[in-house]
Amino acid sequence: MELPLDEEDGTFTIISLADDSEHLSRIPPSKVERGHTTMMNSDMDAVEAENQVELEEKTRLINQVLELQHTLEDLSARVDAVKEENLKLKSENQVLGQYIENLMSASSVFQTTDTKSKRK
Repeated sequence: MELPLDEEDGTFTIISLADDSEHLSRIPPSKVERGHTTMMNSDMDAVEAENQVELEEKTRLINQVLELQHTLEDLSARVDAVKEENLKLKSENQVLGQYIENLMSASSVFQTTDTKSKRK
């Protein structure tokens, strides 16, 4: 049985009995390999582009998390400062309240008078 000769490059065409590979069997092996290589390269480029997008997204999210952590630290420090100021003001208010009470008790204007003893 003679195999058909491809006139372009002088190679024989292999005819496959399988339906799905019939098209590929008529293409010279070097063209099939180039097609596979091109498909593999484009697939690799697509995967590489997808990986680059994922990497950029991860970097953006990491930067956002770090920024939020710094904001949280700043807010926490501010809360601590406000708590300290609040305690200081409470202490000062107690001191001032006690001072006012002492002044009132020492002053005759604020002394309680016994109304029964003055009438008699």
